Amino acid sequence: MTSTSLYDRCAQDAAASVITTYSTSFALACRLLGPRVRTHVRSVYALVRVADEIVDGAAEDAGVPADAQRLLLDEFEAETFAAVARGFSTNLIVHAFALAARECGIGSDLIEPFFASMRTDLTQTTHDALSHDEYVYGSAEVVGLMCLQVFVNAGRSAPLAPEPELVEGARRLGAAFQDVNFLRDRVDDRSRLGRDYLGMEDASNTAVRTEVLDRIDRDLDVAAQAIADLPADCRRAVTTAHGLFAELARRLRDSTTDARVSVPNPVKAAIAVGAIAGLPPRRNVA
Repeated sequence: MTSTSLYDRCAQDAAASVITTYSTSFALACRLLGPRVRTHVRSVYALVRVADEIVDGAAEDAGVPADAQRLLLDEFEAETFAAVARGFSTNLIVHAFALAARECGIGSDLIEPFFASMRTDLTQTTHDALSHDEYVYGSAEVVGLMCLQVFVNAGRSAPLAPEPELVEGARRLGAAFQDVNFLRDRVDDRSRLGRDYLGMEDASNTAVRTEVLDRIDRDLDVAAQAIADLPADCRRAVTTAHGLFAELARRLRDSTTDARVSVPNPVKAAIAVGAIAGLPPRRNVA
């Protein structure tokens, strides 16, 4: 094994540990990805997670003030672009992401909007419909598009542009994931971070809640229709992730309290088993 391949593997192992630590749901889905794409998807998630921690908790908990958080985020973005250009970083998470980006065609058109949304978290606490959509595009839809680049291009000698139907499905799935997280984390976002992503400052605003849940179901429905056109080694994992968030959306709709909803492990396992067996994605829209 060469020094380069050893370093690459070390970086990718570091990225894999991030998803295992931070998200049991996405870790479960990732295990169902084929080996062609699994490592690169983990690397994308790890970069996104580290950037999110700069603006959403870990940095602040360590005593880093807001202006220094902005500097850290700017430096992290600059190092990401530099690593993608040169193929190396001393930051293992950035290095792993750069390997995925260079092979799969993840460019500045996706990386820049992501960091722009992360930067928004340092300056904006309340969102209207327009700023919500802009934020969701950068924080979630482009992440879905990064993963789609991996699904389509991992292992190719030169990346191809995904089909428009797959692009739309990836965007809508990312948006649904983000809105589900906004709803289930609404109390924590408001009390700990002082943020309102959904215009739900009034906890009794059931009309907004219903509107958001209806939008989630429509987004999940569009995404479900695109999954069948994904490469075969990606479908089970994406179906599982889709099913987990469809179940969260259902539980959010049924909930009458502000308690954070979750999917019990036996239900998660059943969703994964169904995806492995080839069952189609769950459709919440009749």
